[in-house]
Amino acid sequence: MSEDRSKASTIEDGRLRLLIDAVIDYAIYMLDPEGIITSWNAGARRFKGYEEAEILGQHFSRFYTDEDRLVGLPQRALDTAIHEGRFEGEGWRVRKDGTHFWCHVVIDPIFAATGELLGFAKITRDLTDRKMAEETLKQSEQQFRLLVQSVTDYAIYMLAPDGRLTNWNPGAQRIKGYRPEEVIGKHFSLFYTPEDRAAGEPQRTLDSAVREGRFENKGWRVRKDGTRFMAHVVVDPIWGETGTLLGFAKITRDITEATIAQQTLEKTREALFQAQKMQAIGQLSGGIAHDFNNLLTVILGNLEIVRKRVGDDPRITRLLDNATQGAQRGVSLTQRMLAFARRQELKTEVVEIPQLILGISGLLRSSLGPSVVLETQFSPTLEPVIADVNQLELAVLNLATNARDAMPHGGKIIISAKTEEAEGQPQLPQTTGRYVCLSVTDTGEGMDESTLAMAMDPFFTTKGVGKGTGLGLSMVHGFTEQLGGRFILKSQTDEGTIAELWLPVSTRGVLATSAPEEDAPPVPRLCVLVVDDDSLVLTSTSLLLEDLGHRVISAVSAAQALKVFDSDQAVDLVITDMAMPQMDGAQLAREIRNLRPDLPIILATGYAERLEGFATKLPRLSKPFTQLNLVEIIATTMK
Repeated sequence: MSEDRSKASTIEDGRLRLLIDAVIDYAIYMLDPEGIITSWNAGARRFKGYEEAEILGQHFSRFYTDEDRLVGLPQRALDTAIHEGRFEGEGWRVRKDGTHFWCHVVIDPIFAATGELLGFAKITRDLTDRKMAEETLKQSEQQFRLLVQSVTDYAIYMLAPDGRLTNWNPGAQRIKGYRPEEVIGKHFSLFYTPEDRAAGEPQRTLDSAVREGRFENKGWRVRKDGTRFMAHVVVDPIWGETGTLLGFAKITRDITEATIAQQTLEKTREALFQAQKMQAIGQLSGGIAHDFNNLLTVILGNLEIVRKRVGDDPRITRLLDNATQGAQRGVSLTQRMLAFARRQELKTEVVEIPQLILGISGLLRSSLGPSVVLETQFSPTLEPVIADVNQLELAVLNLATNARDAMPHGGKIIISAKTEEAEGQPQLPQTTGRYVCLSVTDTGEGMDESTLAMAMDPFFTTKGVGKGTGLGLSMVHGFTEQLGGRFILKSQTDEGTIAELWLPVSTRGVLATSAPEEDAPPVPRLCVLVVDDDSLVLTSTSLLLEDLGHRVISAVSAAQALKVFDSDQAVDLVITDMAMPQMDGAQLAREIRNLRPDLPIILATGYAERLEGFATKLPRLSKPFTQLNLVEIIATTMK
């Protein structure tokens, strides 16, 4: 029986031996109580490199690094196994070829039934690949952490699933102003404006990131000091391997400067577009006004001739009066169009604004009515400006009337003026010099943005049909631009309107009042050369001159006019249109002066052209003109 049990035990030991030798992923071997190796399996041979014959009888400390042997780590491992019943740990070990590997070690003491220590069972697993992966991951995480911590232009931080901050980089501290200890653990809605928090924007941001996989937007955020900045925000959800939401990665960039720059660029583009639009409309208006002035010249001239020849029939006289009044309305309309196009004839002089406003105060008060209170506020150090008195009075009356119409239930109008430096006023045409800002402020209904944007466009009006031409503000705009100033409108709905006329300060000083001129002696009968490419204007002008007793020679072009001087006809005066094809009036005048240096020349024009040289000193006859205008300018020219 004893022999059978011994035989069975031997068979079992053999089987265990075969099992252990078959394991190649673990080094399984035995140590005696002193740490000497007494057995060795295939797994130990595979990743430690020793054959069984080479290692049996050797101390197991040879697998430890020199550093670990110096501090007695092998013996501590055995002592721990004896006292605690088991030793388990990880560390670097050394193969036969001297290379190191990372392993997981378990040492169990083996005791006899009598309690005697027989040795140790040691199981070692090679975890080098896992260790290297962990080290690589750790290094990667460290590099990523260093990268994030070195970024100062972006706020990069993590949020818990409920939106509370879990970390904070220097970029976030620089942009938002909080130190890490001030915000970690706080909800990220802290950075939102009160309006956005009340609207639930922070939670919508997280919900959108979860639902869409990413959230990206721009919006205003709040710094620690309460100031606001425009932020570009990206929020990405972070998911675990099981699909659990671990939190959010949030990146914020301060784009305030870029946003302001973009807005400035857009405003500049809008201003350029507006300037180009106004210039194009001005050119169109000027051209239309020029042609219309020619028509009005013909109409008014012929009406004057007819009036003289029809006698005193009251019915015909009334018809002529109506026709003349209609033509005069057309004259007023063209003058406004020319003012907008900056082509009107301006008679500039030094103007004291307080005196000008005082002079029209009676007319202003009667025009505004009893429900409107008019106040004036002028700086005691106000300087005079350069302006056309009549045009400036008309501009102020126009602005005051518009203000009155914007206050149907009454209100207050304040006319004020103060001297300002051009520096720091980007809307002005010059960056240096002084301007007087003449403003008309009302407490009326004001204008919304779209109405304000079109307010100075010609023919745009908010008044009813027949109650306004839509040229009032455009006229003021053109008038101030022609003087080298600016017309600026500021308005908000229900907050009234401020109309500012920026006029250049006079550098001439106050001009002395000239003595009244004596009546000019009557002009003798003259031979007048009239030049105009418009046959209707040419005929009308000729009829007016002939009615005055002058002899007229007509020419429809500059070339035809010059041929007159090849003959022996004695021309006493030339009246030439300015705008003509091929050779304009100024060029014709220059050619005539070369032929007849002393011959008087009058330039007739429908708008103010830019003249050069001697042409700037020639008398100007503005279209449309009447017979009386012809008499006056001929008398002045022939002195």
